[in-house]
Amino acid sequence: MEDIMITTNRLIITTFQEEMAESVYLNSLDEDTRTFVPDEVFASEQEAREVIRFLMRCYKGLEGPFVYPVLLTSGECIGYVQAVHMGSEWEVGYHIASQHTGRGYATEALTAFLPVIMAKLNIEEIWGICRSDNGASRRVLEKCGFELVFSGTDHYAGQSCRVCKYVYRGTERL
Repeated sequence: MEDIMITTNRLIITTFQEEMAESVYLNSLDEDTRTFVPDEVFASEQEAREVIRFLMRCYKGLEGPFVYPVLLTSGECIGYVQAVHMGSEWEVGYHIASQHTGRGYATEALTAFLPVIMAKLNIEEIWGICRSDNGASRRVLEKCGFELVFSGTDHYAGQSCRVCKYVYRGTERL
């Protein structure tokens, strides 16, 4: 897959660079990450750097995961958006560091990311899955036009818990 460069009024979504390891590590330590995406908490800056190297290699393939940093226009890395292959389907994910939440960045990033990644993957629908108690993530998905199709107990991040599964059906193709 080719590199992406998406810009909005406040954000830049592009490919990872190793120099982002410190901010990725620090952003992974917030309480929301520990609660809602515990498999994305890094023990050290070096571990974050190794994951970034892996993600950079994934850009060269077709299977992903395709994970892209979300930067403020100042260049500060505040989170990520991603598309992950799940069997025959694709799932979108996102995280904004807690010190930057509540400002609409996740909605802005996901709104800009969806048409680009869906066109690159040549898909017409993508899933959004979150824990039921993650109200912020549910609101982001709903604001971005995802439709709730399941709410109940299922597997999530290696455990059984209450989840919500949403689907987004793209109507415009780039």
